Amino acid sequence: MRRFQPGHADHDHEHGYEHDDERGRHDQPRYEPRRGRRRPAALVGAALVALALLPVAVDRAVAARIESRTAKAFQEGMDTPLPPEVQVRGFPVVTQAASGTLRHVDITAHDIPARGADRPLPVSELSLRLDGLTKADDDSEARARSAEATAFLSYEDVSNALGLEIAQGGRPGQVRAAVPMPFGEEAGVTTTVSAVSGNRIAFRDFTVDGGALPAAGGAILDKVFERPIQLRNIPDGLRLRSVTTTADGLDAHFSGRSVTFRPENAATDDARES
Repeated sequence: MRRFQPGHADHDHEHGYEHDDERGRHDQPRYEPRRGRRRPAALVGAALVALALLPVAVDRAVAARIESRTAKAFQEGMDTPLPPEVQVRGFPVVTQAASGTLRHVDITAHDIPARGADRPLPVSELSLRLDGLTKADDDSEARARSAEATAFLSYEDVSNALGLEIAQGGRPGQVRAAVPMPFGEEAGVTTTVSAVSGNRIAFRDFTVDGGALPAAGGAILDKVFERPIQLRNIPDGLRLRSVTTTADGLDAHFSGRSVTFRPENAATDDARES
């Protein structure tokens, strides 16, 4: 019979004995994560992502090239100082280009001149939304199946065209003109703006604020307002539908079908007007 002796456990430890549970823990092999196996998986994932993004990058490159060429052609045709902003919408663009028709194109141009007119009225900004845009094989023209556009005409340019200082009127669709009078005085005149055929803006039904004009003043206004202002350098096929007044100028709204862009737009307008 074995008697319990104090320090027996310590004695066993000194002689190299351990309990079974402790020995088992030390005898169990240690498993380290194999990090080397994760790297191929990460590389494959990165490759798949790159392959997925490649068509997008190619499509964006094709779109950028089309946008640049369209901007250059529009600048040459409209004679703007800077290329317009062009955005080809819809994905993929590659298939649109291959078919020869771009579904939707947005163009925003600035400072379109109006040359060759006795009362030139430049277009400060022209915003176009084109649907079904195609181009000729020789790049001589581009044609949109349909289009909508808004041309902004500043009051400063309208004033220069009319020879009177023009500002926004008190009611929608009205503008106010300051008419110089003898002895340095001015008379205020309110007139209504409207769209008429031939892409022209008419000024009608003017009234004098606070009294009547002298006969000479009335004759001047009749001469100024009797003939509508022709909007020039507008792409063929766009028709002026309405004109609205804003705090800074006039918004002329256009729409049309089979809208054509070509370098001789300005010359065509001048010849038609003459």
